[in-house]
Amino acid sequence: MTLRTVELGSADSALTTTAFGYGAMSIAGAYGPIDEQDSLELLHETYDRGVTFIDTANIYGLGVSETILGKFLAGQRHEFTVATKCGIEPKGEAGKRGANGRPEHIREQIDLSLGRLGTDYVDLYYLHRPDPEIPVEESVGALAELVEQGKVRTIGLSEHTAEEIRRAHAVHPITAVQSEWSIFARDVEPYVISACAELGIGFVAYSPVARGLLTDRFGAEVLAEKDTRRKFPWFFPENLEHNHDLARRARELAAAAELPTAGLALAWLYAKASAFGVELSVIPGTRYAQNLDELLTGVQAELPAETISALDELADQVHGDRSFSPTWVSGGREGLIPRS
Repeated sequence: MTLRTVELGSADSALTTTAFGYGAMSIAGAYGPIDEQDSLELLHETYDRGVTFIDTANIYGLGVSETILGKFLAGQRHEFTVATKCGIEPKGEAGKRGANGRPEHIREQIDLSLGRLGTDYVDLYYLHRPDPEIPVEESVGALAELVEQGKVRTIGLSEHTAEEIRRAHAVHPITAVQSEWSIFARDVEPYVISACAELGIGFVAYSPVARGLLTDRFGAEVLAEKDTRRKFPWFFPENLEHNHDLARRARELAAAAELPTAGLALAWLYAKASAFGVELSVIPGTRYAQNLDELLTGVQAELPAETISALDELADQVHGDRSFSPTWVSGGREGLIPRS
């Protein structure tokens, strides 16, 4: 299978990759247990479907995701666009970690990541979160040094505000901004997406199917005891039933469009990105090859205007915030996600 490609960034900072990537947090057990052999088989299934953009981070399983990916990449590294991240303290559990954008930390973490990945460079290296104690210019300056050293081809930012993106881009060209974007999570649109379009920065959307809510098989019973989603307000008991009911409206629209709901969610995203004038790649995560096939239906699908309009109305009806802490994501710091 040949997937269409996108060019993230511009000029010397451009990076061409597939419009659909794989979010490798899943192979670290974030959404339930998966053993190493099953993870490797899933990565092969992903590649067989033409997906060559793989996104990971040093904190996913505290190095587990990078380590498994490194075993998969052995002997075929040149076939893939590999993105990883630093900037969140690689210890502790989700929801209790802090940001670390100190230059010395960034220099340390790239070497650790390269060792686990079994490579001497990564194609895209993100600052995973801004450090409130360190000016973003200082962190990006350290990332730029890694580009000069050949350890990193291009650099990106994750969950940064439009103002932070502009300040960073003035120091070194930013190739991609990664944040959550979906039918249920649209706070990036007013400022962040607009800044990316203005500056020629690509956008990489994580959780494009709302952490599984916008699929055909989601139910409360799929949430394992240690499932990371339990930490997020959308999945709190007082919100989950309402949000699941809201997702049923998306399922009805998907059935009318003859698409799986996950495919509908991705088709909506591509349509919105096109309207904003920003290049988009999505990086859903899954533990099952069947889910990949449903997601991939959205890459080429085109939705009628009335379907897009109906989906546009859903975000305002979601109960709960997209993050366990509004300050942890760009929309919260831009005043678009209310602080409870």
